[in-house]
Amino acid sequence: MSLRSLVASPTMGLPIAQMRSVFSADAVERKLAHLQASGTERDFDALRNTWQRMLERGPERFAVKPSGVPDMAPLYDLLPNFGEVLDDVKRHVALTQDSHDSLEVTPILLLGPPGVGKTHFARQIADLLGTSMSLIPMSSMTAGWLLSGSSSQWKGAKPGKVFEALVDGQYANPVIVVDEIDKASADAQYDPMGALYSLLEHDTAQSFVDEYAEVPIDASQVIWITTANDERSIPEPILNRMNVFEIASPSPEAARKIAAHLYRGIRGEHDWGQRFDPEPVDDVLDALATLAPREMRRALVTAFGNARLDNRYRIEPVDLPKLGAAKARIGFLQ
Repeated sequence: MSLRSLVASPTMGLPIAQMRSVFSADAVERKLAHLQASGTERDFDALRNTWQRMLERGPERFAVKPSGVPDMAPLYDLLPNFGEVLDDVKRHVALTQDSHDSLEVTPILLLGPPGVGKTHFARQIADLLGTSMSLIPMSSMTAGWLLSGSSSQWKGAKPGKVFEALVDGQYANPVIVVDEIDKASADAQYDPMGALYSLLEHDTAQSFVDEYAEVPIDASQVIWITTANDERSIPEPILNRMNVFEIASPSPEAARKIAAHLYRGIRGEHDWGQRFDPEPVDDVLDALATLAPREMRRALVTAFGNARLDNRYRIEPVDLPKLGAAKARIGFLQ
């Protein structure tokens, strides 16, 4: 695979981009030539179009990394219960800061209860590294081909999510999040985790073959983050390929910091937010700290709206949704 420098920023923390080939154009051209010679082009229009799209886009993608160890203090503040994982990411970045090596991160499993911010963490890591993020919810997967593609012989066949992230995307090292890996359907005709056995190993991932495109793809630079609530349903060989981090619910003080950060974030994202107090009052933070991070944003948006309905630009505890209240139902009265 070719690798050449494209951009090198001298500023600490700004990304360095290199170009990396994620497939061989020659291999794709051979596939097209064979299809044309076989006289079955019309039977495989979609497959032919896929190969032609690959050639049009070209094989090179950005492989990005910070030019040095970035200032991660804001992330430690934003994600106080993810300290060990952030330490691990920082170590990987430090290893490559003075070299031409690409950033390689050992696959990560975030193990913890729902709503503690596991998917939010993955988005923050993608932003930190300057790359893209793709989310694959395993709870909705019914077959392994969603990851690795399905045979072009099948009706409605198409490439898998890994192919889409690398070939249709801009980066050779996207963050791919396999969400709720422990909820992959056990009733699937094909093992939904089957492709991960090779994708999570650096050496075998260099020549990952999507079953639809049938062209080796270099997926060795993908940054894998998986999430789970319970590791017992995850096969041991998959667990052994990842660094496992148990993510606890944030402490009350940490939850207050998260709530305050979310308040400032929502306020800063909107023009109307500038009219509200720069910081929430302590009683509001105390109430928000009892919620999971996933629920805090929804509660804050509701509170901002309730405050405005009461012609105020300060959120009070009464503006927050009632804890444990039944979900509102929308419908017609009988």
